[in-house]
Amino acid sequence: MYPSINEAIGDIFGHDVTIEHRQSVSGGDINEAYRLSLSNGEEAFLKVHAKVGNNFFSAEANGLAALKEAGANVPEVLGMGNTTSGSNFLLLRYERSSRPAGNYWITLGHSLANMHRANTEKFTKDGTYGFYENNFIGATPQKNKPHVGWIDFFREERLGAQMKLADRYFDKEDRRLCQRLLSDLGEFLQEPSFPSLLHGDLWSGNVMPDRFGNPMLIDPAVYVGHHEADLAMTELFGEFPPAFYDAYCEIIPHNPGYAQRRDIYNLYHLLNHLNIFGGSYLASVRRILKRYAG
Repeated sequence: MYPSINEAIGDIFGHDVTIEHRQSVSGGDINEAYRLSLSNGEEAFLKVHAKVGNNFFSAEANGLAALKEAGANVPEVLGMGNTTSGSNFLLLRYERSSRPAGNYWITLGHSLANMHRANTEKFTKDGTYGFYENNFIGATPQKNKPHVGWIDFFREERLGAQMKLADRYFDKEDRRLCQRLLSDLGEFLQEPSFPSLLHGDLWSGNVMPDRFGNPMLIDPAVYVGHHEADLAMTELFGEFPPAFYDAYCEIIPHNPGYAQRRDIYNLYHLLNHLNIFGGSYLASVRRILKRYAG
């Protein structure tokens, strides 16, 4: 944990290395982000957040480490810290290319499926589903208390937790539907045949080409769960290209009924968006509640 960005740069790259140019990078909703050009010709990616605790970026770093251990392509974490002004920061090696490789989506489909097939025992304690620490989904704390069963985990640590946060948006009927869905969740979801390490927040903005044009996962909210939950989110804000799904299903075919479970998995993310960004997401939440619990 470095006390300043300049000290981190000096310690990581050499004490005579300085930041020559800082370019703001758009695309994120939570953090300030910058592309740093350094005096030694190298580049780094800087994320800054002034209103989070010290564990915000350490949780992200640990999530990236877990994904890498499971075989995913992720950016290299260089360091992190907390400045005297109270801002937390994370430094990553800058590896972005503007041109995806020709087999980009096929590679992503294969690599994600292989990651989902990786052994998960080292990522949880006292249970099969969850993670060894809590982390964040966007700016929202995400609890990862281990559970033996996937449905129980998703009920308590995912949907139930977000529904409690969203209570201020709900009327009496919304609350009734929430409780009914939680009670009947076992009628819709199924226990997986194997646990998977999940990225946890897998939409198109959290995949980018590395310096070779290969797909790289960023901004994780990792935990061990059902592989369908990751796959479902790739369809929430606009689907990935068909080549991705075809490649993924070569390794992990769809289980019957996946399309019926998809919206329940995505309800978690819609609730989180409701809690972070406000009432514009309430109609989407209500539509899913009425479909499954109405």
